[in-house]
Amino acid sequence: MNQASVKMPDREPTLRVVPMPSDMNPSGDIFGGWVMAQVDVAGSIPALRRARGRIATVAVNSFLFKQPISVGDVVSFYAEVVRVGNTSITVDVQVYAERHPANPLVVKVTEATLTYVALNADGSKRSVPPES
Repeated sequence: MNQASVKMPDREPTLRVVPMPSDMNPSGDIFGGWVMAQVDVAGSIPALRRARGRIATVAVNSFLFKQPISVGDVVSFYAEVVRVGNTSITVDVQVYAERHPANPLVVKVTEATLTYVALNADGSKRSVPPES
């Protein structure tokens, strides 16, 4: 398959990971559950910062696998808050893979939107504090 390289966002990624052979599914691609877990970690970082405290994932609003990920790809996750409610924070996560170091290629592999809720120490919902 002849693919054109795309450009990653012009900012630092929230998370960058290299999947290992133990992350493969039986077909030889990276297991979708591994990708979902990493997306949740990446999405939680800006949500945690915006909530200024404990959060929990309450919804995966959308999740689209666009391209497979392979062992050795450098996978970059770009997460940003797109909506803040009274107790909830919605985060958009864009995922890119850098592959073939000798002939670099960047492909967009996944995009997702997740919603987190701000929590008190006892696990009850709390209001998201005003932006500072």
